[in-house]
Amino acid sequence: METLNTTSAAKLLYESDLVVFTIKTLRDIFEINSPDTFYLYLRKLTRMRILVKLERGIYVLAHRIPDAFLMANVLHGPSYVSFESALNMHGMLSQFPYEVTSVTTNKPLQKTVQDRFYSYAHIQPSLYWGYEKVRGALVAHPEKALLDQAYFAARGLRQFSVDEYDLTRVDRTQLASYMKRMPHAPPVQAFLQQIQKEVLG
Repeated sequence: METLNTTSAAKLLYESDLVVFTIKTLRDIFEINSPDTFYLYLRKLTRMRILVKLERGIYVLAHRIPDAFLMANVLHGPSYVSFESALNMHGMLSQFPYEVTSVTTNKPLQKTVQDRFYSYAHIQPSLYWGYEKVRGALVAHPEKALLDQAYFAARGLRQFSVDEYDLTRVDRTQLASYMKRMPHAPPVQAFLQQIQKEVLG
């Protein structure tokens, strides 16, 4: 589609179901083979404020800025939102975190995009589970967010106080199942026993 103009390009973007665009998805949408032509349109769309560049290779529609949790998934992956952000979303933590907290099997990372701070803690692939899609974003189940918090606290990387959380929202069966899958290292088990005492009795 080398004869594509900026009006047609904008229409294709607005009609897509995507909220975040990478260079690859944009090239697929525009069907432009020539790199020079593609980047010419990309510069025009950015200059016209149809597309907003978040960081290198990642764009969003100016009038359709995505949810912060979805942004967290896209900015550094594979990842899912966990810790305080997920606990707050599930109503288990009243304090609203100023950052969006996630775990990733990739390297740990911190970054600020559009005045919002995103942090990613590295988790081994064997513990990368216990999440679901919520409004398009991968978010830890409340039970897994709690266990992630405890696990990283056992490693001295996060704070954990069982009194801070509304544990009435925890699914006891789910929690018991998840706890069996956690590491058996004594520091981890010490935190898990606190949770077990409060929730499972």
